Amino acid sequence: MKGDRVTSTQVAEHAGVSQAAVSRVFTPGASASLKITDKVRKAAAELGYRPNVLARSLITGKTHIIGLVVAYLENQFYPEAIEKLSKILQMHGYHVLVFMASNDEKTNQTVIDELLDYQVDGIITASVSMSNALTARCEAAGIPIILFNRLQDDERLSGVSSDNFRGGYKLAEFLVAAGHQRIAHIAGWKGASTQRDREAGFISGLAAHDMALFGRTEGNFHYEQAQQAARDLLAKEERPDAVFVANDHMAFAAMDVARFELGLRIPEDVSFVGYDDVALAAWPSYNLTTVRQPANRMVTETVQMLLARIDNPDATPRRISIDGPLIIRGSSKHPEET
Repeated sequence: MKGDRVTSTQVAEHAGVSQAAVSRVFTPGASASLKITDKVRKAAAELGYRPNVLARSLITGKTHIIGLVVAYLENQFYPEAIEKLSKILQMHGYHVLVFMASNDEKTNQTVIDELLDYQVDGIITASVSMSNALTARCEAAGIPIILFNRLQDDERLSGVSSDNFRGGYKLAEFLVAAGHQRIAHIAGWKGASTQRDREAGFISGLAAHDMALFGRTEGNFHYEQAQQAARDLLAKEERPDAVFVANDHMAFAAMDVARFELGLRIPEDVSFVGYDDVALAAWPSYNLTTVRQPANRMVTETVQMLLARIDNPDATPRRISIDGPLIIRGSSKHPEET
């Protein structure tokens, strides 16, 4: 009857094989000969058959679904990273469900409830800080969590990030070598390990040259707040001659304020440096000096770490920081120009 769901038994009869052979063909990682696979897939296409993934998950205890939790997508780094994560997980036979979270406990509680309802095999959180209580709930349910572009002190949490401390240190050394004397910082959200480590590295780099921050404001990783932070820093009579902005997304906002509201020249009046090296940073309109996050390596390590934890829930949690290069462009004075 039209509209009735085609079963694996019907596919097996049509292909002239056993039902077990059909199951093997449509089970990720199962073994089936090329001849059998061709016959089964041809029969399935002719009958319009699609395997029931949910029914299979009841038998195997695995949904092959990964929950990807993201706090915000304004930062151009995350859509690119999420695309990379999704593609490589799909290559390994996993489906990805994206959940939007925030950095407040109540909202994240709701997200975790939904993840547990879907019985995901694992969780990747990008730009999200997990509390100890939420971590404990996932651990109790046997669901491994990997932090992407975040690290926390909780020993139960594995995570992958760039080496934010070293990146911040590199930027300080670069600006000092270029002859800057009044170096300021537009910070991100104070609860993020990325912000904490980048600023700590930057301050340490300045201190190595007997310098300290000339000024500091917070943009909280948001475009509009970064605009106001730039006004607060640059509209003063004695303004900074260089600004480290905690990520590229905020750096674009600060540069636009400097040029189009305050009439400042970049880098003649003020140098700007950022962090991430998103695609927009290389555009001529910004030409931003920045530290590149090694996104491909970060994604690869994250997926490998998660799959290892799924295969072996007792595996020891790991935390990895990957060094990223300083990309020198035209938004800042260069050491050789001084």
